[in-house]
Amino acid sequence: VLLSSPVFSQDSGFGVGAILGSPTGVSFKVWASKTSAFDAAVTWSFYNNGSINFHFDYLWHKFNLIPVYDGKFPLYIGVGPKFGFATDMELGTQFELGFRVPVGVDYIFKSAPIDIFVEVAPSLMVLPETVFRLDGGLGARYFF
Repeated sequence: VLLSSPVFSQDSGFGVGAILGSPTGVSFKVWASKTSAFDAAVTWSFYNNGSINFHFDYLWHKFNLIPVYDGKFPLYIGVGPKFGFATDMELGTQFELGFRVPVGVDYIFKSAPIDIFVEVAPSLMVLPETVFRLDGGLGARYFF
């Protein structure tokens, strides 16, 4: 029993990893059911004098749309708040608040506690002004 290889599943449990793109940071995911999860990240960006951001999303996963030989490859969509602090040369540090709608794919390995994801997240910021933004990135997480 001790020498047998374990079978892992990343459609349950808690994962921590990184996301690289715009913005870049630390990514978290916890599964709420077999098809839904909560996703969060603490990110930073050096664009336009820099910012630090936080987002929290509720995600719905659609399995079996993209067939794969090994593992799982769901498409997902979500919604959630995004907030943070941005530096403006004239106004100083400003609080930002908005909503994002991430859309992505998540490759879930069958035999390792790791997932790899790619997402695009259109955002509508409402504070301090109404602005449309487009975030996106590539990431990976390790599940416990």
